[in-house]
Amino acid sequence: MSAQVPSEASQVTERLSVEGIDVVRVTYPDLIGTDRARDVLLDQLPAACSHGLSFCRAVYHTSPQGDVVPIAGGLDAGLPDIVVRPDLDTLLTLPWEPGVASCLGDVTDPATGAPVPESPRALLRAVLARCAEHGLRPIAGPELEYFLCDPAPGAPGGWRRYSCAAGAVYTAGLRADPDNHLLRTLRLLRDLGIGITHGNHEFDGAQFEINLVHSEALGAADRAFRLKAAVKELARKEGRLATFMAKPFNDAGGSGFHVHLSCDASEGGETRNVFADPTGPYGLSDTARHAVAGLLAHAPALAALVNPTVNSYKRFGPDTVAPWLVDWGLDNRSAMVRIPPERGAGSRLELRLGDASANPYVLIAATVAAALLGIQAGDEPPAPLEGYGYDTARSALLPDCLPTALDALEADTALTGILGKDFTAAYLAYKRNEVERFQQHVTDWEFTEYAYHL
Repeated sequence: MSAQVPSEASQVTERLSVEGIDVVRVTYPDLIGTDRARDVLLDQLPAACSHGLSFCRAVYHTSPQGDVVPIAGGLDAGLPDIVVRPDLDTLLTLPWEPGVASCLGDVTDPATGAPVPESPRALLRAVLARCAEHGLRPIAGPELEYFLCDPAPGAPGGWRRYSCAAGAVYTAGLRADPDNHLLRTLRLLRDLGIGITHGNHEFDGAQFEINLVHSEALGAADRAFRLKAAVKELARKEGRLATFMAKPFNDAGGSGFHVHLSCDASEGGETRNVFADPTGPYGLSDTARHAVAGLLAHAPALAALVNPTVNSYKRFGPDTVAPWLVDWGLDNRSAMVRIPPERGAGSRLELRLGDASANPYVLIAATVAAALLGIQAGDEPPAPLEGYGYDTARSALLPDCLPTALDALEADTALTGILGKDFTAAYLAYKRNEVERFQQHVTDWEFTEYAYHL
């Protein structure tokens, strides 16, 4: 006996048909933030909403090279199913794919109906539920950087930077973007409807930044996830590669994923930013300062989640304008946590630790969790950094490699207690497998360094 078709899905199907849509792409993030999806013919959408779409759970355990990592619930359980149901509230029409709409999917275990532990969207929802218990509603504003590459068969990896224009940071137009890639991309992202605010050329040649409007944290993560997927898709349509890899080139800097965070709370029927307090030190409330202290206290573990690859740690170092030490500052871009100059309703902190390879859901969930722990503990941060940072005599070093960060994550039981033991176990197993595979791989650097002389 077939399940009952939800009336909402039938109504949505009728509306989409009138709009000329005949395919709905149901997409969801895997453990590392790559978009996984299935194209559903429109007349099958009600059934997909009712029964769900079956995928193999090991999609969460599959490496970028296609290896299935042995994580509990995958290979050991016989590669069971997960079920993905379309979230019709997230439907958007793809302006570059005629007749195609897209929505996010929620992932559950068919045996229990509960979210699967590896689901990044479910992870963020669980962290936000913890915040709601304290009357807090986190607000996030993501900023993402990426490099654009052109095909180059003779180059390492087969790609070279699209433009090598130097000194073009904070520019727009043809001087550093001779094919108007950014302008074309911004217009299509605007039409997609994910809350793009602006974009510009960044510090290095062929590096761009696109910012998103701030919103409640789950919506911000949804939009950042869709931004990354869309930028990569649009680059492919141009015959190019857009990469959010942390540091893809030796002679260039890295790409960051900065997130602005504040918290709203309802009092007396009104909503206010609880980070604001004109009478508090630095114009910040106790809640804001405690949140900063939480980010500093849990920074080593945070690094494993927001700097999630072996490559991530090559982005750090003195004079990189990427965080290198555990510190904070007032409108200071050399600090790990920066407090932008706005106060009042605009009071917020900016975590500058993350790099562009981070899974948006995991990055925002980890940031919010660490801030919540600081708020609960009521700790005060040390004095803010003054002047240019990177003084190891004043602040502790962040982890310098992924294995060290993973060890810090495993040891931080307060943070992993909020993230959940099952998610943490899956993440640690997946990432330690990545480290192991890298350590066994002979790199081009090693051959160049040793083969001729030794």
